[in-house]
Amino acid sequence: MPEFSVRQARLSDYEAVAGFTADTWPDQATGDYIPRVFEQWVESDGPDQRTFVLEADGEVAGLLQGVMLSPYEAWAQGMRVAPAARGHGASRRMNDRVFDWAAERGATVCRNMVFSWNMAGLGTSRSVGYDPGTEFRWALPTPDADATAETDHRVVESPDAAWTYWTRSDANAALGGLALDVDEPWALATLTRERLARDAERVLAIQNDGTEAFTFRLRHYDRENEDGEELTWAEYGVAAWADVPAARGLFAAIQRDAASVGADQTRVLLPETPRHVTDAVHIGSGVSEDPDFVLEADLSTRN
Repeated sequence: MPEFSVRQARLSDYEAVAGFTADTWPDQATGDYIPRVFEQWVESDGPDQRTFVLEADGEVAGLLQGVMLSPYEAWAQGMRVAPAARGHGASRRMNDRVFDWAAERGATVCRNMVFSWNMAGLGTSRSVGYDPGTEFRWALPTPDADATAETDHRVVESPDAAWTYWTRSDANAALGGLALDVDEPWALATLTRERLARDAERVLAIQNDGTEAFTFRLRHYDRENEDGEELTWAEYGVAAWADVPAARGLFAAIQRDAASVGADQTRVLLPETPRHVTDAVHIGSGVSEDPDFVLEADLSTRN
């Protein structure tokens, strides 16, 4: 059995990390993002972020990063273990280190995200202390400055109206109150009234007989696709609606809003429920092929 130790990552670990993450998911068309972000992760480590590597007999053989999303919420991401080090408790050693690091900073919960098709990742997450949390999927409506919906709904830019609707929505219940985090593109954190007002680039409340839907644009940015083409993405932190007419008004508003910032693509977080997914498909929006699972570990006894 290898002798394991866990320490903070260094830039000089890049070659080793790139080596064991080069073929993480051989059956998937999408390559691993870790080689693209590792150096940025190490350089940006600080009080609220820590990147760890696992050494097996002195050789770098694992990776895991912890991030504080709020004073009590931590996020773990990028867990990777080299094939030769698997099966000996390596993942637990790294996760325990991240859990302890987060608890020392006041976190009472640590969450992670695992692709639903990643059976190995799901099994590992459960084995190291994570419990089932929630699941989500992406809606992918096409930006369109001229998008309209045959409804009487109107768009109001009101964080207060949006927050009031969110608190009573079934989307809130399904997601456990979580929405996309402002700083970590794949992380979910508890949505608060303060976050909605502070972090959103734009809040869209859809009203008819009261507020019946809402979303918020969290960010827009440029990113190269797999063909090297640079595209502008608009990301929406979560979407909630009461019924199909409200969904039509909401998605038309998203299409127009995305076009207003020059977006080529959108990404809208939806709760993975039969109603939300089939509503989105029914009104003509694209959706991602698979859901993503969020798991969570209770850290309250580590404080």
